[in-house]
Amino acid sequence: QVQLVESGGGLVQAGGSLKLSCVASGHTFSTYAVGWFRRAPGKEREFVAAAGWSGGVTYYADSVKGRFTISRDNAKNTVYLQMNSLKPEDTAVYYCAADRRPFGNYMVRGSSEVDYWGQGTQVTVSS
Repeated sequence: QVQLVESGGGLVQAGGSLKLSCVASGHTFSTYAVGWFRRAPGKEREFVAAAGWSGGVTYYADSVKGRFTISRDNAKNTVYLQMNSLKPEDTAVYYCAADRRPFGNYMVRGSSEVDYWGQGTQVTVSS
């Protein structure tokens, strides 16, 4: 069993940056793929980014490519999402996710591929 706890959300002006963190419990975390999803008001939860077990291969939604970076530190059981050049349309609750499989490409398909979820952290980007 893996528990995920996010932090780092908040209010930021358009063009600004935020870095989200997600700390995981569980000794098998380093073998899992990890990712971030988000849910904007009135919309379904959508894929944002994913990384495989080593963090060497990453995947991004087209809407965040070039602005967001996912990374992980397996020694700290932590996943990060660095968000730069934020836009008002990035406003959402961001969720950390983990998949028991080691490769991140499954999570690109959507939230049904996720085995574990964090509780979410709010990111609000003002114009």
